[in-house]
Amino acid sequence: MNYQKGISLWNKAKKLIPGGTQLLSKRSEMFLPDLWPSYYNKAKGVEIWDLDGNKFIDMSIMGVGACILGYADEDVNEAVKKVIDKGSMATLNSPEEVELAELLLKIHPWAECVRYARTGGEAMTIAIRIARAYTNKDKIAFCGYHGWHDWYLSSNLADNANLDGHLLPGLDPKGVPRGLIKTAIPFEYNNIEKLESIVRENDIGVIVVEPIRHQEPLNNFLKRVREIANDIQAVLIFDEITSGWRLTTGGAHLLYNVNPDIMVSAKAISNGFPMSAIIGKGSIMDAAQKSFISSTYWTERIGPTAAIATINKLQDKKVPVHLDKIGKIIGDGWKKLANKHNLNIDILPPNALVTFNLNYKNAQELKTLFIQEMLKRGFLASTSVYVSYSHNEIHINEYYNNVDAVFGILKQAIEQKNVLNLLEGPIAHTGFQRLT
Repeated sequence: MNYQKGISLWNKAKKLIPGGTQLLSKRSEMFLPDLWPSYYNKAKGVEIWDLDGNKFIDMSIMGVGACILGYADEDVNEAVKKVIDKGSMATLNSPEEVELAELLLKIHPWAECVRYARTGGEAMTIAIRIARAYTNKDKIAFCGYHGWHDWYLSSNLADNANLDGHLLPGLDPKGVPRGLIKTAIPFEYNNIEKLESIVRENDIGVIVVEPIRHQEPLNNFLKRVREIANDIQAVLIFDEITSGWRLTTGGAHLLYNVNPDIMVSAKAISNGFPMSAIIGKGSIMDAAQKSFISSTYWTERIGPTAAIATINKLQDKKVPVHLDKIGKIIGDGWKKLANKHNLNIDILPPNALVTFNLNYKNAQELKTLFIQEMLKRGFLASTSVYVSYSHNEIHINEYYNNVDAVFGILKQAIEQKNVLNLLEGPIAHTGFQRLT
């Protein structure tokens, strides 16, 4: 395939836009430096057409987890087109804000109030502001990845500036005020002892957790976090920006029967249209009135409309059940093919975000080779699949046949120690380290 238009535009973009694009996870260097198609002309279902007219099946991150129903879902698009024609912004408010609030609170009966934003990172920052306003405390204990804002990146500030970035490698805190040192303190998922130590040594007002990423909670981890938050009267925030709507309609915490004080939802809530929600207990959410939290485009009409249509379809079609089924087929297929080719891999849950790790010292080189060879075969692929409702067993069978061939290439390259010789460009960049 020829990707020249996409490659040329990416090289141009890097001169005009610092980093080339707005999202680290979409940088071409994260996939296949110098060879990635980079831009799309059209996307529908799980198919993407690039600027050179090549068609790919997306067996990777599906819009970085946003398109849970698939690209350009007809039901969501139809609802959005109607409100565009009626006017997406006006001096008066959108009634869909109230309709969406009622829908979200019906799904989350533990909550009583909702605020909105349009992206996950800013929604988390709103949640933090509300929680701090409620407790009148600055310090936060957190577990997981929660975005780019100052409150979070301050965890990478050290007393010695030469050590900045040490805790969470890959997340550079340059530009974050040094006065925020030690206001955000990280702990590892399932490490309840570390959280207990943090709260003994600090006056913690907020605890933030991703309820699940690629590990199940062990030894009642989430319930213990809830108990600790109760004991110290801290606000417990669950970041469900990635996990929300995938394991069950609403959030993963509903499966574990552990309710937070605030939950943040974004990405899949609106199937590719900008939308995020901060859902919480009334007495805590009312603290939003004690601080200034306000933005014009948080009131536009498209986001709430897309979210209502998306949530309704998630419920009607029992989408999380489909995601779990397809993700299990993918994971089982990887394991079977790895056994066939004697590759050492681990399969990570949950099925809706199924992932495999290559257990080799040169894992990043092997990952790059996997991406390269799958791209040649018409797949946007990586070591994770964000399963969508549009993925079906026909796609999976075609994918499986091609993974079989590529796993064979990887195994031969390992045996012959010539992985780098097979790469047609540089090794893919690594991202950042998470505490999950």
